[in-house]
Amino acid sequence: MRGPEYAIVIPTVGRPGLAEVLRSLLAPSEENAPREIVVVDDRPAAVEADPVPGTHLPGVRVLRTGGRGPATARQAGWHSCTAPWIVFLDDDVRPPPDWSARLCADLADLPQNVAGSQGRIVVPRPVGRRPTDNERNTIALEGARWITADLAVRRSALERIGGFDTRFPRAYREDTDLVLRLEEAGLGLVRGDRVCVHPAAKGRRGASLAAQRGNSDNALMRRLHGPRWRERVKEVPGALRSHMLTTSLLVLAVTAALTRRRSTALALGAAWTARTARLAAARILPGPADPVEWADMAFTSALVPPLAVWHRSAGELRHARSKRRSTVRAIVFDRDGTLVQDVPYNGDPDLVVPRDGAAKAIELARSHGLSVAVVTNQSGVGRRLITEDDVSAVHRRIDELLGEVDVWEVCVHREDEGCACRKPRPGMVFSAARRLGVSPAECAVVGDIGADVEAAAAAGARGVLVPTPRTRAAELRAAPEVEDGPFQAVARILGGVRP
Repeated sequence: MRGPEYAIVIPTVGRPGLAEVLRSLLAPSEENAPREIVVVDDRPAAVEADPVPGTHLPGVRVLRTGGRGPATARQAGWHSCTAPWIVFLDDDVRPPPDWSARLCADLADLPQNVAGSQGRIVVPRPVGRRPTDNERNTIALEGARWITADLAVRRSALERIGGFDTRFPRAYREDTDLVLRLEEAGLGLVRGDRVCVHPAAKGRRGASLAAQRGNSDNALMRRLHGPRWRERVKEVPGALRSHMLTTSLLVLAVTAALTRRRSTALALGAAWTARTARLAAARILPGPADPVEWADMAFTSALVPPLAVWHRSAGELRHARSKRRSTVRAIVFDRDGTLVQDVPYNGDPDLVVPRDGAAKAIELARSHGLSVAVVTNQSGVGRRLITEDDVSAVHRRIDELLGEVDVWEVCVHREDEGCACRKPRPGMVFSAARRLGVSPAECAVVGDIGADVEAAAAAGARGVLVPTPRTRAAELRAAPEVEDGPFQAVARILGGVRP
């Protein structure tokens, strides 16, 4: 008996251990195997030419998001999958041989109001010594309430809340934000019995300084979920207030010294030194008896408080006006059959007839601040049946009837030319997103045939099918999301919003 259908999404920056992870995921028996595995290559575009380890294996599909961060990578990944369960894994976890079977057991018979299941994370301890500061941070994942190192979520739940907020640029807080929004939607999460091994982080010196950038993400969390969001995820209060006091002492001591108030400067400097020493001791004592580690803790403990305050202040300024928004920022429509009635090789503006609900769909998208693009295959140009001027005239008429479109993308090639833009290839979706200033993962493609949905999946965009009589039954069955028309599709993308 086959278990629950699921797809696996793994964002990666090219860690060499990914190949081992993929081999273990491809090994299960057929009844427990994933429908597909999607690896999202989130390395910057400059290094994407080098293949990601393990992605040559059969059953593995690759998307590219160009270094936009794990939230965008995961968003692109689940958009491209059709399975009812999406399982997010980190690229450095080590699923044991029985992981797939235990995952299926965790997901079987979960009630519909349960949106997800988290696996248990186990971090091996170092042998013969106490863990370093970096290693202790990884060990803390074992007690984290909800993290995407091993998290299965219903695709329908991701659709309902819009998935990940791509404003979180790092592997930090994007999972907490997701879970809070799931809970606000009345959807629960449970812990499963499956186990994943997460290797401890390597001892990179100065890592705690880079980690302070996460304080900017905490500012966004406060704007989105209120000042008491930590209580809702059962997380202990952060150290920001302590860091603010320590930093204030340093600033006041330097100011006193510059204004030649020697005794005041010495007193304030002594207070700053005492607090810094206390922070260093709190980080050194649980760690190994290693002079190099001690030196790193002492050095970084002097810099952590001001860096934390700096990044938090920058985050508060950056996100001062941030608020809840749709995780989709642009709607990309197909033209023929979706916005207007399909007239083959149409070059006559007088033959343009809007599809029911098309004008309202564009109006609804506009009223919620979404950009609008249209991507259309027009091989009639390549066949010399119509001209590009004819196509432009038709588009001007559509703008008049439906409302102006921000971006038009047209593929004029014949099917046999093998271009990268003709749907179902994703070239036009990529180009439209670039011109609109958004990530493809922040787009939703609305179209009436399978090629539209396939182009969305290949780009990492969300895809919604709005079938017509020419839509094939197989395309209808394969579509992850289906609505009656363009207006209903936009309303679905916006979370059921109606004007």
